[in-house]
Amino acid sequence: METMKGLFNPTLTPQQQMRRLRHECRYADGQIQGVIKSSTSPYVERRQFRRPSRYAIACCSTVTAIGRDAAPTATAQVERSVVRLGLPSKGRMAEETLNLLKSCQLTVRQLNPRQYTADIPLLPNLEVWFQRPKDIVRKLQSGDLDLGIVGYDTVSEYGQGNEDLVIVHDALEYGACRLALAIPKEGIFENINSIDELSRMTKWTAERPLRVVTGFTYLGPKFLKEKGLKHVAITTADGALESYPAMGTADAIVDLVSSGTTLRENNLKEVEGGTVLQSQAVFVASKRSLSSREGVLEITHEMLERLEAHLSATGEIMVTANMRGNSAEEVAERVLSQTSLSGLQGPTVSPVYCLRDGKVKVDYYAINIVVPQKTLYKSIQQLRSIGGSGVLVSKLTYIFDEETPRWRKLLSQLGM
Repeated sequence: METMKGLFNPTLTPQQQMRRLRHECRYADGQIQGVIKSSTSPYVERRQFRRPSRYAIACCSTVTAIGRDAAPTATAQVERSVVRLGLPSKGRMAEETLNLLKSCQLTVRQLNPRQYTADIPLLPNLEVWFQRPKDIVRKLQSGDLDLGIVGYDTVSEYGQGNEDLVIVHDALEYGACRLALAIPKEGIFENINSIDELSRMTKWTAERPLRVVTGFTYLGPKFLKEKGLKHVAITTADGALESYPAMGTADAIVDLVSSGTTLRENNLKEVEGGTVLQSQAVFVASKRSLSSREGVLEITHEMLERLEAHLSATGEIMVTANMRGNSAEEVAERVLSQTSLSGLQGPTVSPVYCLRDGKVKVDYYAINIVVPQKTLYKSIQQLRSIGGSGVLVSKLTYIFDEETPRWRKLLSQLGM
């Protein structure tokens, strides 16, 4: 491998970079055979050599050289001290990820919307890289990224059980969907309502297999094999899979489903036992980076604490009320008699002091409890029934526990 330095200018567009590269790369015979490939750039440049060669131009952090007779070599990692976080670059998942981080006071600052890099001011040693979800998983495995937020389906499909990928937080509460098998409602499938019934159909043979179209070429075939479907032909596609059965080019699909409306509108149905996996957004990390790269574990800990505390507070309300009583214990007993007023560990009861006849007296006690937002009105009614008044309601941003179980689990996985 020969590395050409100084050819790349970060102020140029990728097209300008390539034009400059063509101008500079003047070899004696003028023909190149090989592949210039960067794991962090979607731009791949090909040339024809008259003689087999193994040249690669290092334009990013990872370089792979591939020659005519050579197998792909291991990626060469450039030493770096900064921690890298991969986030989805487009779509609803990208928007909801940024909103969640902002809610945790981890606002992502992107100075130029055309750039693929950004930062989080609160975490100064962290770089944010906007990538396609599948590339986030791939680059976590290659070492180009340390942390990432993607859908669990993407981690499962492109991680393929790689032990270096560790799920730090498995329920970020957005991007919920399921990967499922769906078949037509009518025709030969009219009376087929389960995966077992589908596998017992005698129609499927080596000459006439069940034709399944999917974009999940690892999870899909693996699932069908585990369910006992022996004669299956997989076709790969990325979008509008619901149209394939209607066109007669597939018998079934394996695709992501959220509400199921699109399936129903295209005359398709899910089958019992046909769910491959349940998915939502997850916080994932490279175990190798957590163990060896300085700063990764500390940043992961802070992000996990913030995410966990914020998600715990979502949907919870702080209720404060005044209540007459002879003692804090008496007031607490009355509050605990109501099932929806127990709070996290119980109510906080404090004396409310007032000045009467020149003396400090305690006639009321203030109580603080945390209740689910969906039961707020019921909780207020119960407070009134036991003498509560002056009820104040406020939203919560964080609920920090003593130590999140997910952090203890992560340390256990790392052998710490």
